[in-house]
Amino acid sequence: MDVTALLGQAVAAGASDLHLAVGEQPLLRLAGVLQRLDLAPLTAQGLEQGMAKLLNDGQCQQWRSADELDLALSLPGLGRFRLNLFRQRNGLGASVRLIPAQVADIETLELAEVFEHVVRYREGLVLVGGPTGSGKSSTLAALVDRLNRDHALHIVTLEDPIEVIHSSQRSLVSQREVGRHSRDFAQGLRSALRQDPDVIMIGELRDLESIRLALRAAETGHLVLATVHTRSALNSIDRLVEVFAPEEKPLVRTLLADSLRLVVAQVLVQRRDGGRVAAREVLVATPAVRNLIREGRMTQVYSLMQAGGAIGMRTMDAAMQVLKVRGVL
Repeated sequence: MDVTALLGQAVAAGASDLHLAVGEQPLLRLAGVLQRLDLAPLTAQGLEQGMAKLLNDGQCQQWRSADELDLALSLPGLGRFRLNLFRQRNGLGASVRLIPAQVADIETLELAEVFEHVVRYREGLVLVGGPTGSGKSSTLAALVDRLNRDHALHIVTLEDPIEVIHSSQRSLVSQREVGRHSRDFAQGLRSALRQDPDVIMIGELRDLESIRLALRAAETGHLVLATVHTRSALNSIDRLVEVFAPEEKPLVRTLLADSLRLVVAQVLVQRRDGGRVAAREVLVATPAVRNLIREGRMTQVYSLMQAGGAIGMRTMDAAMQVLKVRGVL
């Protein structure tokens, strides 16, 4: 099996993902919908040999030994890809995410209003939430790209794996990959704090220690940009608090109330004319919002979002309504 040819087909079709599994035909995700390719089901030998051409010996051995493997690779003439290699009931499997060759600018992604908030901050925490495949990484990449081009900063990114490659422009961008440049997110964050950063971008806040360190970085004079796997702005805040033990939650709510600056939560929805567009809700951490977070009264934050349109807040219902009025949906 020629995996490179399949990746070329995925790029040409404008797919976001390619899925390969033993016993199944290859599948592409196009505009959010999986479509099977008119090819024979994959065999274990064919998939293993096809992927081996893209991996080094250590990576091949790790995959064969029933371990999962996350990596990113660049193929000349095709682009950059994020791979998750795994084993499933019928044998080997692989999911490949296609990373755009160029970072979409904030105007294309309709992030200008969000960036106007971000650029005001010199410290604090900015969260981008959303389910898997909702474009969180693209949103963060666009924000980092504009900061890089417009401002003289030291931007440290910590990802697993590195997806979008940023070339230093006005800023110095130091990109670090978990597993290659640091043992884990926690160690990478500790190191980042000693590297004189202005901005720290974290690919994902996924465990207690990384969340604890991100809050510490945000409260000690650094701007921290991070993603979380959630479906709403309020869920994003709850997610950070709920990973801690009950006795720690009051302190964490206080730290979060002090450090939080902005939460963006997004989903991709089908456009009327084909393709998908991001619908985003925005929560700005005003003094009133911070007080409610500190007191754990999260249900009342939604009312502030509904009433905060004048300062850039927006609920998901309001975001969807705007798209409908514009004729996008």
